[in-house]
Amino acid sequence: MFNFLKKNKKMKEPKNLKEIFNYIKDLEENIENVSKGLQNVKEMAILSLQKVGVVRFNPFKDAGGDQSFSIALLDANNNGFVITSIYGREGNRVFAKPVKDGKSNYSLSEEEKEAIKQATNPENPKS
Repeated sequence: MFNFLKKNKKMKEPKNLKEIFNYIKDLEENIENVSKGLQNVKEMAILSLQKVGVVRFNPFKDAGGDQSFSIALLDANNNGFVITSIYGREGNRVFAKPVKDGKSNYSLSEEEKEAIKQATNPENPKS
C-alpha cells in the first residue's frame, strides 16, 4: 500500500488508521515547510540580477573598433545598474550608474539607454 515508505528504512509501514493519520499529518507539516522555503526563494529571486543587456560600440568613429561597451544588469523590478567602459588609446574609463524602474537619475548615453532597453525587453532571450 505505502511502497514509497520503503525508501526510508526507519519508517515502518502503518499498521492502523491512527498511524496513517499521523503519517499524513507529518506529510502536511513537511509540505508546509517546503512551501515556506519556496516562498523565500521566490522573494529572493525577485531581487537577484536576472536581466542583461549588452551594447558594444566605438566612441571614436575615426579609429579603433568596438572595444567599448555598456552593460545593464537588472532584477525583476528593473532595478540594478549600468556599467560603461570607454576604451581609448590613452586609457580606459569605467562608469557605473544606478538604475531604478528602468531609469537613472544620472544622464544616460544612447548606448546605456540601449543596454537597459535590451535588458527590459521581454522578447530578449538574455532578460
